[in-house]
Amino acid sequence: MKSSSASPAAGLNDAQADAGKYRVASQGGDPTTLADVYQDIVNMAVWRRELSAELGEAVSAVLALPHGAEFTGTISPGNAEVATSQALGGEAAPALCKDIAYLVDMFCSLLGFEQAGLRLTVLKRAMCPRFHVDNVPCRFVTTYHGLGTEWLPHHAIDRSKLGRGSHGLPDCDSGLYRRADDVQRLNAGDVALLKGELWEGNENAGLVHRSPAVPAGESRLLLTLDVISH
Repeated sequence: MKSSSASPAAGLNDAQADAGKYRVASQGGDPTTLADVYQDIVNMAVWRRELSAELGEAVSAVLALPHGAEFTGTISPGNAEVATSQALGGEAAPALCKDIAYLVDMFCSLLGFEQAGLRLTVLKRAMCPRFHVDNVPCRFVTTYHGLGTEWLPHHAIDRSKLGRGSHGLPDCDSGLYRRADDVQRLNAGDVALLKGELWEGNENAGLVHRSPAVPAGESRLLLTLDVISH
């Protein structure tokens, strides 16, 4: 079943929505939900999923590695599993490597690319703590462990308060959004495609999001995939 986040855009057709730059998030429990990113009105598509017990154990094994997890590089569906396994030191987490390869294949197939820019990392602090938009066509994000990416519904934002428009004030005081409960968060395991400013027709409508604050003594295991253009 699919659902869209509540928005004044509900009921509008795509042409009307695009004219006013209304955007919603499409969320569902099936991977096919990710294809909704091609709808003009959608600026984030989320596959809501729960990690299997086997995958959860693999994630715990990676978090326990003495050298940590840090892998950044260009990857293809054909070499993703082997390359990820080598980066993690061999047989530490085969279920995780297999899942990453599956997601790389999904990302490349959906967007029509042969390669992706991959980053897998353990974070103990917020990587991008301020709300922002990405100057990319789209970004694929999943948090395997810890708090998920935070985001704001399009209708709840005063985009003039992004970046320098905040005048140095914290996001909660700048006027970027009105209420604390406007801030939404992805769950661990969720797979999301975040549409950026460089997606054709999505100028000034990229998803506004940020990294969550990581509580002391805790960590996140984050995977991101980006388009590789030639």
